[in-house]
Amino acid sequence: MNPRGVNFLEQDWDTLIILDACRYDIFKNTVDLPGETDYAISLGSTSRETISANFRDKSLLDTVYVSANGWFHRLKDNINTEIFRFIYTDRDAADGLTSHPSTVTERALQAYDEHPNKRLIVHYMQPHQPYLGEKGKWIKYGAALPETVKDNNVSKGELYEAYKENLQLVADHVETLFEKTSGKMIVTADHGELLGEPQSPIPIRDYGHPAGIYVDELVKVPWHVYTSGSRNIVSANEPFSESEDREDNIDEHLKALGYKV
Repeated sequence: MNPRGVNFLEQDWDTLIILDACRYDIFKNTVDLPGETDYAISLGSTSRETISANFRDKSLLDTVYVSANGWFHRLKDNINTEIFRFIYTDRDAADGLTSHPSTVTERALQAYDEHPNKRLIVHYMQPHQPYLGEKGKWIKYGAALPETVKDNNVSKGELYEAYKENLQLVADHVETLFEKTSGKMIVTADHGELLGEPQSPIPIRDYGHPAGIYVDELVKVPWHVYTSGSRNIVSANEPFSESEDREDNIDEHLKALGYKV
């Protein structure tokens, strides 16, 4: 766990929007959302590390978590956490490798309407690969970003454009959440992404988000604040009694994204 990091769940928000593998510097220079952009330091450099560190020993019975990332479901029994409801979204993009941001937004808005007295976490998979936009969809997905770069002979410039395009795609859907919900909304990320920056002590270019590496490109993430309308009064309840999480499919999804489960 990154000792400089901040626990996102302990901050003040009504809706916490998590982008996957989103760097602060690129977010700041690419995204134009209403509100104010600052940065935060993540507790981890991978989804697994960040979710484990943020959620461990937490009681979140006032919270609904809508996610295209399966790590919370995979870890929840080992990190002593309870939540009112976890909703895992359908993987309907890139041949089932990821969820389209529109799908995540639609399910989040449905949860917002169904549970007006709950805080809401919305976890998108973008700008994490696979790349869905016109500039990036030609890049054939590899098990991890270094393999993707090698297998496709992608230049650093092409990778940046594909990444920024994925980021703008998800930002457009984040703005839809802004328009259709109220309260204090935070946009952040679970971790960042190396996009060919040379690393020390050996000056070789690296890609992706290796665990336990706490350079700025991997842990300096957006902290964008937008408030609209009134804030709901939230309350805790016993966990929602519905089993819609498909654990086998979640494990397959994580493996397809290059993670060891």
